[in-house]
Amino acid sequence: MSDASQRLDHMIEDVRRGRMTRREFVGRTTALGVSAALAGALYTKAAHAEPKKGGVIRAGLAGGESTNTLDPALAASVVPQVGNAQWGEQLVDMMPDGSVEMRIAEEVSSSPDSKVWTFKIRQGVEFSNGQTVTAEDVMATYKRHTDENAQSGALGIVKGIAEMKAEGDKLELTLEAPSADLPYLLTDYHLIIQPGGGYDNPTAGIGAGPYILETFEPGVRYAYKKNPNYFDPNTGHADEVEILSINDNTARTAALQAGQVHMINRVDPKIVELLKGAPGVQVRRAVGRGHYVFIMHVDKAPFDNNDLRMALKYGIKRQEMVDKILGGLGSVGNDFPINAAYPLFDDSIEQREYDAAKAKEYYDKSGHDGSPIIMRTAPGAFPGAVDAANLFAASAQAAGIPLQVQLEPDDGYWTNVWNVEPFCASYWGGRPVQDQMYSTAYLSTAEWNDTKFKNAKFDELLMAARAELDQDKRKGMYSEMAHIVRDEGGLILPMFNEFVAGVSDALGGWVDDPNAEMMNYRAPSKCWLA
Repeated sequence: MSDASQRLDHMIEDVRRGRMTRREFVGRTTALGVSAALAGALYTKAAHAEPKKGGVIRAGLAGGESTNTLDPALAASVVPQVGNAQWGEQLVDMMPDGSVEMRIAEEVSSSPDSKVWTFKIRQGVEFSNGQTVTAEDVMATYKRHTDENAQSGALGIVKGIAEMKAEGDKLELTLEAPSADLPYLLTDYHLIIQPGGGYDNPTAGIGAGPYILETFEPGVRYAYKKNPNYFDPNTGHADEVEILSINDNTARTAALQAGQVHMINRVDPKIVELLKGAPGVQVRRAVGRGHYVFIMHVDKAPFDNNDLRMALKYGIKRQEMVDKILGGLGSVGNDFPINAAYPLFDDSIEQREYDAAKAKEYYDKSGHDGSPIIMRTAPGAFPGAVDAANLFAASAQAAGIPLQVQLEPDDGYWTNVWNVEPFCASYWGGRPVQDQMYSTAYLSTAEWNDTKFKNAKFDELLMAARAELDQDKRKGMYSEMAHIVRDEGGLILPMFNEFVAGVSDALGGWVDDPNAEMMNYRAPSKCWLA
């Protein structure tokens, strides 16, 4: 066999395993002398090769805690997000190409003004307890998430639903204001459909997903067996799935290299090049909307003073963090949670840079008494969070700002620190559209408004942008909202991160998905043992 033929065979195998995009395959094969038409045909055949069935897929993930719960409304870190996605199913979901995929819904339509939406519920879908999924279950699920007592991370999204009606196989949602983005909003990972909406027992772990939950040890392990009655033959290829909480970077990487797990998340940027050369594993990168942040509660002293907030925003070296914390696997942020991966992004907004003199000017203007400003962090806040916090403290102190870092334990961080303490490190995976990102974390009434930002003008613009069908006008509204968050909010956003995963060569079907970590949390159910 010629060298060219061997290389072609290797590339076809890479496509079968989900390790090469169509563009990469066509580009490389045409360089070998293959015609573009034949290259396209070879790619299509390889990409649609039948997944193998059976075996046990294991994932070793950072982002698990002893305080984790099975209630989808409260999922705030990666392990419960991935864990819930195995037993749960949603009305609709996001595809890697940015389109909306029908799941429990099989059809969706709207009124001409996008105010009334109708979803047709797929027939024959069952929960893991054998109960048939109905439009009433979907409606009850959404109603539970609109209840402030549920403390749902999706509250800001579903709160705009004025009326719900379930009749037969149809669910009708009437919105307070029109929204062309509603299907995108409903892809939120909290909105897993539960029997009776989950009112009786939201932590039961009963859903309509590809796997049935058998073991749940918070902060340690999830174990599942295949759901024999799952409706989608293209998902859930393994007989069993196991998710292990491995928060230590070294232990997680060692488990992948030893073959103890088939996939890991949050590969430390410092070892990316080293891991690329390791036998039997590959490093996968997805460029998306995720961002690493430092958040201030604008309703608590001293962060209720915007001059102090501005001092801290000018006191951080963004490019230094991209280079040293992300290893270049990301881009600088600008103190609002939107980047070029979003539709209607305004790239004309001036990039904020480190300016020690300006930071000192704002700090002096704030009248702060000089006492230490405490910022809390933990290794699990995001990869490199402790180093990032120390870099921030150093650059702020160089500008005369007494910023100090307080290290917190990983276990309980997302319960006891995030959204509780007034200044801490955090991360966001991003959302498909600007409306969803802003509704989840910046709308005044959102449960996950983790900067406690309340701005009537911002809320008004958000509601108006939902109803605006003229895309130029809508872009202008989003730009104005970005300026408000950037200049008045409690968000310090130094960098947008790539999702970097380690994947075993024994695994097929991996796709680089920009929507969230681990193939939008579904890697264990969408991949197979090759």
